[in-house]
Amino acid sequence: MPQSTRPYAAPTDLDGPARTARADVAPLDARTLSRRSLLVAGAAGALTLAAGTEAWAGGRGHGEERWHGGRGPHHGGERSLRSSVRRADGFLGVMTAAYPEVNAGPRMAQSYADQLGLFSTAFVYDVALTICASLAVGQVDRAATLADGLVFAQEHDPAYDDGRLRQGYNTGPYTFYDGSPQPYGLELPDGTANIGWQFGFLGAAVGDMAWPGVALLHTYAATGEARYRDAAVRIGEWILDNTWSERTLGGFSFGVDGGNTPIPNGSTEHNVDCIAFFRQLEALAGGRRWRRARDHAREFVDLMWDRRGGFFYTGTNDGEEINRSPLPLDPATWGWLAMRENSYGRALDWADDALAARDVAGTGNSQLPEGVTISGVTFSSASLESTASYNGLPVHQDGVWLEGTAQLACALADRGQGARDSRRARALLGQLLRTQELVGAGQTVGGEVLPERSGVVAASSLIDSGFGFGYFQVQHTGATSWYVMAAEGVNPLQVGGLGV
Repeated sequence: MPQSTRPYAAPTDLDGPARTARADVAPLDARTLSRRSLLVAGAAGALTLAAGTEAWAGGRGHGEERWHGGRGPHHGGERSLRSSVRRADGFLGVMTAAYPEVNAGPRMAQSYADQLGLFSTAFVYDVALTICASLAVGQVDRAATLADGLVFAQEHDPAYDDGRLRQGYNTGPYTFYDGSPQPYGLELPDGTANIGWQFGFLGAAVGDMAWPGVALLHTYAATGEARYRDAAVRIGEWILDNTWSERTLGGFSFGVDGGNTPIPNGSTEHNVDCIAFFRQLEALAGGRRWRRARDHAREFVDLMWDRRGGFFYTGTNDGEEINRSPLPLDPATWGWLAMRENSYGRALDWADDALAARDVAGTGNSQLPEGVTISGVTFSSASLESTASYNGLPVHQDGVWLEGTAQLACALADRGQGARDSRRARALLGQLLRTQELVGAGQTVGGEVLPERSGVVAASSLIDSGFGFGYFQVQHTGATSWYVMAAEGVNPLQVGGLGV
């Protein structure tokens, strides 16, 4: 992960003053939900998750070879890794192909297994990752189908024709918590896109625009179809027209809320996304404006760097002052993938150390099956100390954020600075493979059981991000896509970085 008349989603990864962990976090009103805050949605979903826990037991980098060119992680070596990646790719295929009765053409992949309680919600960030992972393993037709879904949504918004994408869409039928039937897929009977109004996923955020733009440009490179490039250009123009900040810290602000009101926050993560996206636009669409936009984002990111600590701050709440806490993972991993600056590469080492997590079954609030241990990294510095609860379920301070763990593996593989990066990336891949094999069994999409040992869950046990939302032990296209890309040794934030 990866966004207007409607309720919006609260800003992600930047945002608010530093928070003190709370003893309990009540379910959020739909109007305050975001792509990342999705995991507090719906008491029914959380209760389903809690009830099912017991049943779940059981780059080419910068100078590096693809991981499958050598000895793979985990005890099964190369063969085990290849089999694991095939299963992960199969999971992405199943999530894309769900609800065929209402999705004969363009579609989006459901982001999470049903057990999260968000039904068929497809977040555009996750769709973008699924496209990139699909291209990384040669699934060009699938990537094009999902890219067509993004183009359809952009061209058939029920209220705007300015290039924006909403944070999330409905991609299949379901019955909402209030008993109201939601019988449609991505396209409604009137021909408009089925925007995610039920949960308030209706705003447009810079990061959740830039990632689809990146994915569309990779699809353009793979297919030569100009409609993908043109849709990406429209996204870029929306970002320039709506979020260019003239405040002290510059960069691009967060986006707009559901009522189309600008949000002044600025996210380091989002501006890193813009660096990659605008560079790709300059390369594939041409135009000096994209270089100027890239430099504008870069200036913001440079201001967020703490040279002494070797990490990036999260961003700003008002465009004037830096928000210094909590410290999230994403700017570290994506900062390397987008910029490949040796000085900023130190953030990977900071993240690997400062955000390290080890989830051991039977300890604390671990939800892992008996005898299982999973290691990796967590979401932010605050995750390691949080005492929050979501819908009555307490977080586990030692829980592992699997999407972030895969991001770190991908970034270390891409950096490829000697044997240490290689060993560490392989070790993280081994933990992701182990998670895929042992955690998340019996989950479903559209009521159909997912293939065994296929998707990677968002978190080993419930974790708190430190920004007011959590991640659950539910299979996730975002986490799975980052795993696939890390295993394939690709870099989605570089021009040609997917090898297509």
